[in-house]
Amino acid sequence: MSAAPDVLPRPARRPRPSRGYASGKDDYLRRLRKVEGQVRGLQKMIEADAWCPDVVIQVASATRALQEVAVGLLNDHLRHCVIAATADCPDDGEERLGEVAATIRQVIRL
Repeated sequence: MSAAPDVLPRPARRPRPSRGYASGKDDYLRRLRKVEGQVRGLQKMIEADAWCPDVVIQVASATRALQEVAVGLLNDHLRHCVIAATADCPDDGEERLGEVAATIRQVIRL
C-alpha cells in the first residue's frame, strides 16, 4: 500500500467584510419581500386575464420598488465601501469608483 498523500491545512478564513448595506439589511429585506409579493400578484393577474393596462401599471410599480432598492444599495456602497477605500488608498478608491460607474451604466440600460 502506498502512503497517504500529504494533506495541506486549509488556509485560515478571512473575516467577511461588513457590507455597506449591513445597517439597513432588515429594511432591504422588507422591501424585497414586498416586491416579491407584487410579482406574485402580477402572476395572479395574468392567470386571471386582468386588463392589460392594470397589469402594466403593477409591473411599473414593482420596477420602481426594485429601482429604489438599487439606488439605496448604490448609496450605501458609495458611503461605506468607496469612501473607506479612498481613505485607505487612492488607487483602491479609483477602482471602487470604476465599479460604481460600471454598475450605474448597467442600471441605466434597463
